Amino acid sequence: MTDALFVLRPVLLALLLSAAAPLLHAQGKAAPLRNGDYIVAIVNQELVTASEVQTRISRVRADAARQRATLPPDDQLYRDVLDALIDERVQLTHARESGQRVDDVDLDRAVGNVAVQNQITMAQLRERLRKEGIDYARFRTNVRDQLLTERVREREVQARIRVTDADVDAYLDKRREAASAVAEYNIAQILVTVPEGASAADTARRRERAEAAQKRVQAGEAFEVVARELSEDSNRAAGGVIGMRTAERLPDVFVSTVRSLKPGEVAPELLRTGAGFHLLKLVDKREGEAFRMQQTRARHILLRPSAQLSAEAAQKRLAGFKQQIEGGKASFDQLARENSEDGSAALGGDLGWAGAGTFVPEFEETMNRLAINGISEPVVSRFGVHLIQVTDRRAVSLDIKQQREQARNVLREQKFDDAYTEWLRELRARAYVEMREAPL
Repeated sequence: MTDALFVLRPVLLALLLSAAAPLLHAQGKAAPLRNGDYIVAIVNQELVTASEVQTRISRVRADAARQRATLPPDDQLYRDVLDALIDERVQLTHARESGQRVDDVDLDRAVGNVAVQNQITMAQLRERLRKEGIDYARFRTNVRDQLLTERVREREVQARIRVTDADVDAYLDKRREAASAVAEYNIAQILVTVPEGASAADTARRRERAEAAQKRVQAGEAFEVVARELSEDSNRAAGGVIGMRTAERLPDVFVSTVRSLKPGEVAPELLRTGAGFHLLKLVDKREGEAFRMQQTRARHILLRPSAQLSAEAAQKRLAGFKQQIEGGKASFDQLARENSEDGSAALGGDLGWAGAGTFVPEFEETMNRLAINGISEPVVSRFGVHLIQVTDRRAVSLDIKQQREQARNVLREQKFDDAYTEWLRELRARAYVEMREAPL
């Protein structure tokens, strides 16, 4: 999927402000600790506090309760959450040092979206932040950091993924093999049987009969005419035509003999099997789907996750958009132009024609289940939360270049998680991490 612009998750303003306060410790200068709070880790020059860990644990428990998921024991949950916060700080410091920048246009749009999502004006947002003791400039810096971190992560992880020509060749070979098993062939044959235990002389006479049939066909006589006269199989009355069958329902030697033929062509050599001598003709062939692809035209509205606002609230906002569209109160195009936070917004969310492997799996799986003009429930991916609508579908045959491009897209997506894990492991190994004990 193309790089998406940043967006904050919509929640009640109270949650926004309570979530923003702990993030102030993630700036170059630490904010004063609350009464009873203490530092549990220092990551490079960033702090992780006990209150922040407990806030994150509370969120994890709330999400698990909603999803009826089982959590690990408390001590393990604490370690997992602390470890995740350290990873976030490691990525943040690396992103700041990367040299990449977030322009003010994207930042203004993301910050303005906080006010829009919470149904207040920018002036009201500033005033509420002031009352909570949160500096507005620092708040903007937090938002910028989150966008910067995501962009650097996506860029650097993608740069680590290597898909070689050999990888592509192996993938395409597997696709061909799988398609071959479901390809359908209509074969006609002229069979001259050889009884079991036949003598060499009798076998030679049977071969001569088959070769005579072959010469007549090669001389231009109709295959079906010769089959009706000379063939000894049960399909001779039909001119030797067996009928359309999948490859798995045919002898392997038949498939290998006719696979390279074009419809209407006769195999250049006789085939010898335990049944006798066969002259095969490929009447027709239906290819498997290895190199035909269903393309889907879809559009989406994307809201991008952030530390300030919950994913659940983002999903609720998109669910509200769905109700407006289905109720005729707004169009998908209109809502995408006004709210979507990626480059497709100006096109009403239109993502163009796309085939398998173009989008991340969770997006693609949902899209593929939708009927034309159907609208999904909100879908969470690593890019954010999406509302998806399918506008059309078509089946297309892929040329060699498209086959290889599709294979590369699929293979890159398959390798993303491993590349991300390795990238984060290396960042963590280079980072300064100091763990602090709880005060007595």
